[in-house]
Amino acid sequence: MKVLLCWTLLGVSLLGGVSRMQSTEKKEARPGIARNKLIGAWRLVSLEVPGADGKVNRITDLKGMLLYTHDGHMSVQLMYPPSASGLSNDYVKNGYEASFGSYDVNEPAQTVTHHVEGSITDGLVGKNLPRAYQFSDGHLVIKSTRPDEHWSVTWEHY
Repeated sequence: MKVLLCWTLLGVSLLGGVSRMQSTEKKEARPGIARNKLIGAWRLVSLEVPGADGKVNRITDLKGMLLYTHDGHMSVQLMYPPSASGLSNDYVKNGYEASFGSYDVNEPAQTVTHHVEGSITDGLVGKNLPRAYQFSDGHLVIKSTRPDEHWSVTWEHY
């Protein structure tokens, strides 16, 4: 009887530990509210960039897609209008922008960091690109956190 009682207590103790462990794993694996809102496919609405005169230019004649997956991967592609086919900079090559990698969300800071594994431009590969995000009227607005970059991209869910 004592042996049976010991085995029963050991079994209950082990099951309790496994249950607590599974509960902890679920809490750690469960994404936060903002991360859940980011997940999915987003269509580009507009890009805002400062012009040479300092005024903000809102560009809407470009196409783009942003993807965030449940398992922490991201991909972004933008195709600029034919008039910008020669446009090239740190992000864009011949009027096209594309990168992919993983991402992390810092909900208190309202930032998402893109960890670039591949890009159409060599200079982005291996970089961590923190971005400020906000949700507004069903849209996702992403901005650079760098003080020398003043662009803003607005996205909507597909």
